[in-house]
Amino acid sequence: MAGAFGFKGCQKIRGAQIRGLLEAKDFFLFDCDGVIWHGENAITGAAKVVNALIRSGKNVVFVTNNSTRPRENYVNKFTRLGFTDVMLDQIFSSSYCSALYLRDVVKVRGQVFVIGCEGLRMELLEAGIPCVEETDDPDATIYNCALAPDVKAVLVGHDDKLTFLKLAKASCYLRDPECLFLATDNDPWHPLSGGRILPGSGSLTAALEVASGRKATVIGKPSRFMFECISSQFKGVDPAQCLMVGDRLETDMLFGSNCGLDTMLTLTGVSQIEEAQEYRNSDLTTNHSYVPDYVVDTIADFLPAFEDMEEQND
Repeated sequence: MAGAFGFKGCQKIRGAQIRGLLEAKDFFLFDCDGVIWHGENAITGAAKVVNALIRSGKNVVFVTNNSTRPRENYVNKFTRLGFTDVMLDQIFSSSYCSALYLRDVVKVRGQVFVIGCEGLRMELLEAGIPCVEETDDPDATIYNCALAPDVKAVLVGHDDKLTFLKLAKASCYLRDPECLFLATDNDPWHPLSGGRILPGSGSLTAALEVASGRKATVIGKPSRFMFECISSQFKGVDPAQCLMVGDRLETDMLFGSNCGLDTMLTLTGVSQIEEAQEYRNSDLTTNHSYVPDYVVDTIADFLPAFEDMEEQND
């Protein structure tokens, strides 16, 4: 589709070009953090864009690697921030998709040992997947703690209460070659205010990969499985009619590339256009999968296109 608009990848678009894209696409996939909001603050104009897309009959879904909260909490956050038309079935988090993978794909029979926040455990339990209960004494160590006998999978997500004991237990469970090793996502870090960063699920997964000598199956972006979840719930999804909008080249743009989607980078989050241009100019062809088809400063750049379309309809 990018070629149809007459320019190469990694080009900033505006005005009539955005309008043409909105008219050409039927399905819009948005990342959340850095695209829709920063923490508890919606990005200016984002709610108007999302509400306008939905009310104009476009399909809109949200694909996030954030595994810390259940989907119901996302619905509440969307509503609180002014996204009044967002429904539960439009939200695809890495925790929700991990639950679908365990229940519907591998059909796990046994307990799952979770390294992650309560939101991840809640999604698993909602899907009917039992999780190992943490009942260790505060002074327990890997030398004397109990190990559950029927653990069939280890799932790693973001865990701000990670302990050495959790890591050691997971390593023990993974000595069984029949025990699945899954990760909600492989994000290495997340930006915080003041130039600080928060280690992501990918950093926790990397530690366990070294300890266990195994590689995790990643469920969230950039894996194709999240798009397969969307396709299974929204029948007739055509990748050629989709646009993936995100802020991270190595996650969102690669996800779109892996799934055959056109991609758009918004500059309100992690990655900037200079990084995308470096990937575009790289001699390594694998780096080209990180390059977006389109670039906008913010998704609020969609608003003038909507105004033009409304004037034309009037």
